[in-house]
Amino acid sequence: MATTSWQISGQYAETCSCDFICPCLPGHLAVKPTKGSCTFAMAFHVDQGNYGAERLDGISFVIVGRTPEEMGKGNWDVGVIVDERASAAQQEALVAICSGQAGGPMAALSGLVGQFHGTQPAPIQVAGTDGRWSTSAGQFLNQSMQAVNGMAGQPLFLENTGHPAADRFGLAKAESSHLHVFGLNWDDDSGQNNAQYAPFHWQAP
Repeated sequence: MATTSWQISGQYAETCSCDFICPCLPGHLAVKPTKGSCTFAMAFHVDQGNYGAERLDGISFVIVGRTPEEMGKGNWDVGVIVDERASAAQQEALVAICSGQAGGPMAALSGLVGQFHGTQPAPIQVAGTDGRWSTSAGQFLNQSMQAVNGMAGQPLFLENTGHPAADRFGLAKAESSHLHVFGLNWDDDSGQNNAQYAPFHWQAP
């Protein structure tokens, strides 16, 4: 069966329940999250993109999940909040991309997912300026973050990450994270949790 060619690019912003800085990437997914488990919300706004002939310009989505132990041990719970403006065909395209079924960066993680909860439509807004990013998805998600600067007063970046969203991203602290969907419940306003942001570009094959 022929593989559908696709590509999407835009902006990514994520918070997770690990303390800043999240140890999972430098620990190659083999270290325990700082709170024992990790809950995450990876928000994406597509500036331009397509899945075959289906245009995805202007659509947003959020991949949310929980890893019960070290990420590399698998058994993740994962679901996707999709833009309520997306048509049925666009939703199907996003599920194929986010689940890894269509190839691309998420395919490498598909073997770690124990349960995929499908999709939840919501009005999604991903906004940012001057190193401050926020995401809202109806009653299901609200998160905000502030970029972390180095001693020279410039934003700090982590490179060569191997992260599926982006190989280079800015480091940030989550100002707030509130997630209630797919049985995932997470509320934190400590200002100490990990966050990150980057332009992203995904494609396959």
